[in-house]
Amino acid sequence: MIKLLFILTTVCMLNAAKAQQLFTGKVIDAKSRQPLEGAYIKQQDRENAVILTDNGGNFILETNADSVTLNISYIGYRMQTVRIAAKQYLKVEMQADALNLKDIIVSQNAGYNKFSSIARIDLDLKPVKNTQELLRLVPGLFVAQHAGGGKAEQIFLRGFDCDHGTDIQVSVDGMPVNMVSHAHGQGYADAHFIIPEIISNIDYGTGPYYAQQGNLNTAGYVNFVSFNNIPRSRIQVEAGRYNTFRTLAVVDLLKKNKDRQSAYIAGEFNYTNGPTINPQNFNRINLFGKYNLAISSNTQLTFSTSAFKSKWDASGQVPSRVVEANIIPRFGSIDPTEGGQTARYNANIIISHRFNSGADWQNQFWYSRYMFNLYSNFTFYLSDTLNGDEINQGERRNVYGYLSKLTYKKGVGNTTISGMYGVGTRYDATDSSKLAHVTKRQFLGYVKLGNIKELNVYAFMDQQLNYRQWQFDAGLRFDYLHFNYFDLLNPVQSPSRALPVISPKINIRYSVNKDLQFYVKAGRGFHSNDTRVVVANEGHDILPAAYGTDLGIVFKPAKKLLVNAALWYLYLQQEFVYVGDDGNIEPSGKTRRLGIDVIARYQFSKELFANINFNLTRSRALDAPKGADYIPLAPIATSTGGLSYKKQEGLNGGISYRYIRNRPANEDNTIVAKGYFLLDGTLNYTKPRYEIGLALENIANTKWNEAQFETTSRLKNEPAPITELNYTPGTPFSFRVKCAVFF
Repeated sequence: MIKLLFILTTVCMLNAAKAQQLFTGKVIDAKSRQPLEGAYIKQQDRENAVILTDNGGNFILETNADSVTLNISYIGYRMQTVRIAAKQYLKVEMQADALNLKDIIVSQNAGYNKFSSIARIDLDLKPVKNTQELLRLVPGLFVAQHAGGGKAEQIFLRGFDCDHGTDIQVSVDGMPVNMVSHAHGQGYADAHFIIPEIISNIDYGTGPYYAQQGNLNTAGYVNFVSFNNIPRSRIQVEAGRYNTFRTLAVVDLLKKNKDRQSAYIAGEFNYTNGPTINPQNFNRINLFGKYNLAISSNTQLTFSTSAFKSKWDASGQVPSRVVEANIIPRFGSIDPTEGGQTARYNANIIISHRFNSGADWQNQFWYSRYMFNLYSNFTFYLSDTLNGDEINQGERRNVYGYLSKLTYKKGVGNTTISGMYGVGTRYDATDSSKLAHVTKRQFLGYVKLGNIKELNVYAFMDQQLNYRQWQFDAGLRFDYLHFNYFDLLNPVQSPSRALPVISPKINIRYSVNKDLQFYVKAGRGFHSNDTRVVVANEGHDILPAAYGTDLGIVFKPAKKLLVNAALWYLYLQQEFVYVGDDGNIEPSGKTRRLGIDVIARYQFSKELFANINFNLTRSRALDAPKGADYIPLAPIATSTGGLSYKKQEGLNGGISYRYIRNRPANEDNTIVAKGYFLLDGTLNYTKPRYEIGLALENIANTKWNEAQFETTSRLKNEPAPITELNYTPGTPFSFRVKCAVFF
């Protein structure tokens, strides 16, 4: 496919005989000096000549004219029209304006970045206070928390129970969040070190169709992008029900000469007791700093660092029978000694150089120091009728990463070719990854204890050809993974294992006009299995592949209505799963998922916006007989949406909902995870120097279950174990007030 793209490109370029002129420039926010990625650059005299700025706000345009008139637009900014001569460098400073959906263009180039436009709109209309709410901004993605806010969220996307991140790749500024071969679960993605107010955009995609995204990108990926320059400093205080308290500070350190350098720091502290009878004593502190330096006119340095520490108590999951029999209240606990602590320290350096041709070379180095310690009890007295079944999972690890990426774009006549080449590596060195039997957090004995070393070396390439109304995008990714496990409890060691994998991708788009586009995607992705699975299974079936395809449409039936609809299919190969809660390895057969996703955004007036996301999925295990082929906890139908009223000053706010239908909790659907419909709301009064706000959660005070599982458990005095639905009760009606000062 890639050879075909090169041949087509060569033919098209030979047809363009006239000499081409080069036009270059950069688009930034006039106030913060933040580069604007994805700004639309349109030649005024050519209907389909639309290009997008890159992640540095840069653009390059080739045409046969000596000068051109450009219309430059960006969602939430006032459009500008400028005249530029050949070989002239243009810096465009965009002035913030009211959001307007008519600024979104559906075309072969612009439509490719539509999700970033939607994410910017949602972030602006619905400010969030934590990572859970950030993740919920991704259409079709649901999360559940079941450890007092301390553990990574359980994630659901495209018919997957992704657990804590097994089938979704999560990153921040290109630095991975997921932890492979984690003590609690493969791909564990604890993103609680993110401070929501520093996030400028959310880049996301569903399916395994993106060459730059590698391990764990099967159901999709999410990359949070932090501000390079913050628009303003702030100090904020929040307080609410259940002894909830939060303080936040984001401070601009260099307010002058931001085109050359900028820096800011941010910090937050969270505390809550939660709705449970036993207080959660949850506390979390986050610190973040970022520095940008223009080493030269073409070379940029970005350095960020963060520190995160959290500690909490948890009431755990509740068996349905104990609440129904009034043994404990709904927000009570069987084992109140659950909980844990975790910490993470990050450093991220990005050096990018832009060549005169417009090509961009980026080198990224990152490092994470991570600590994790968790106490859980899911089965109570099932195995140990005297001491109970409480477990302790923990680990310490160092993670090192490097990525070098080259991107370029060339255009002749009606043809544009762009490419991306990358090589990188990730190395996880985990010490004392443990599973231990404890009682009331007191050590009784090890079940598993070992050191894990996992290496991922990768390379990828992506070639994109735009010709008139067509866009062809072909990618290829190569990954080499090496696994080593040193068992500290066993003198006999299993040999290390290694395996390469190649993942092809293809995306084709056809733009009928600026308001209508069709696309088809196909690709192969994978998620690696836990290192303990790999060595125990002698390297067989250790990289289960995911094969997917999408058929979709993006259209604007009206100027202020944007709709994206897709039919999709996803097949996942056989895998073997390491169950961190009991230290065993379980086979998981082939699965098939298919569904429909619909995303819509509508603007009623200058201030009033509506959004809706709707997802239908059918998920089945292929190796099981009919009727026993359900995939536990796989979502069947989900929807999120709401209304937002947004003004630059004065009253603004909104109301939002999230809905998930009943779904099977086991393979034969005899136990059902209960669905729910929740309403949340916000009301703010905003002025240039301050903001006062009220946030309402679960307005209707709905009784709902957040995390839900089929679990076999036994209470201390029960003669036999019982298998039924165990759950973490969802938060009742709650509120919080905030006061923010801007400077």
